[in-house]
Amino acid sequence: MVIANGFTYIAFLMCLAGILLALEKYTKWKIFNIVPPLVWIYVLNMIFCTMGLYHSKEVSAAYKALKNNLLYAMIFVMLLRCDFRKLAKLGGRMVAIFLGCSLTLFVGFIVGYPIFKGYLGSDTWGAVAALYASWVGGSANMAAMQAALPVDAGAYSCALALDTVCYSVWIALLLLMVRYASKWNRAVKADTSKLQAVADAAAAEVAKEKKQAGGADWIFLIGLSLIVSAISQQVGASLNGALKAVGLAMFDKGSMTTLFVTVLGLVCAMTPLGKVPAVEELSSVYLYAVVSLLASTASVTDLLAAPMWVVYGFFILAVHVVLMFLLSKLFHWDLCMVSTASLANIGGAASAPIVASAYDASYAGIGVLMGVLGAAVGNFAGMICGAILKMM
Repeated sequence: MVIANGFTYIAFLMCLAGILLALEKYTKWKIFNIVPPLVWIYVLNMIFCTMGLYHSKEVSAAYKALKNNLLYAMIFVMLLRCDFRKLAKLGGRMVAIFLGCSLTLFVGFIVGYPIFKGYLGSDTWGAVAALYASWVGGSANMAAMQAALPVDAGAYSCALALDTVCYSVWIALLLLMVRYASKWNRAVKADTSKLQAVADAAAAEVAKEKKQAGGADWIFLIGLSLIVSAISQQVGASLNGALKAVGLAMFDKGSMTTLFVTVLGLVCAMTPLGKVPAVEELSSVYLYAVVSLLASTASVTDLLAAPMWVVYGFFILAVHVVLMFLLSKLFHWDLCMVSTASLANIGGAASAPIVASAYDASYAGIGVLMGVLGAAVGNFAGMICGAILKMM
């Protein structure tokens, strides 16, 4: 069975999300206390994708038309409740946690490579280094490393399979762990006071001038967010072209668009737009729509294409988790910041806000800022990794 119509595809995704949210609200099933609806949405859509339900040209066209457009609209709306002046106080801690994630992933790559080298194929160090650059800064860095290093085409395709599978599983696990953040925080004696201050300040501002959202508010906010998304993508493309013209290609079009929409959202948050009703509600709608779209392209069949590469990827993630837990115990890092930094590395600036906002909508800016940081250092990190792997 295949969905052969783009509108039917979108309708099915939103209907599935709505049914799961309604079941949680009205049935009070305990299963939702263990696995929240957001994770069910991701897992079920992965299963449907693997079954071939979404494999048609019309579905692919609908996905391409909506995913980025809704993603940038979501980031903008979420940032309307983000007080950047308070977010800036997290600066040093945010950078430290991000670099901690980059370092622990680096250890996983270096330690695991001699173990799996014989199973990955010959002359694979370049592809592995490109993958690490991607896991620090995003796909633009992976493409840059492919051009800078002697990357075998077959190994590169296997690295892409590893990236797809591990990213899909990782984002689902990070969303699942939101429900258990308190246990992690107690175990590491996390200091969440500054992070909580961001959420409390946003909530206080909303409560101070809380208004019941009407139809006009919804239409205005939807229209504003969509036009911002459209304009931001045009500006992002122009900025990317300008950077390439002067030899600075470390940021791709997506990174520049994300950066622009983030700055715009943070500026608008300090204006009367930051008090517009329906921001929280529309943020949730966009979040469920974007997660549904992402999951609908995450097939587990890539596991069969490059099984040992995928095992290598999960080994790296296991090392990453253990070391980040130890660092969290040492420096008292909370799970929200650790999860956001982890996905900012593995997923990038566009993905990290999804996990951050699953904790609180006002945290979206943290994810974006971490992702931008990764894009800046990804190529440098990839070159260092490549130099070490080549000697192994």
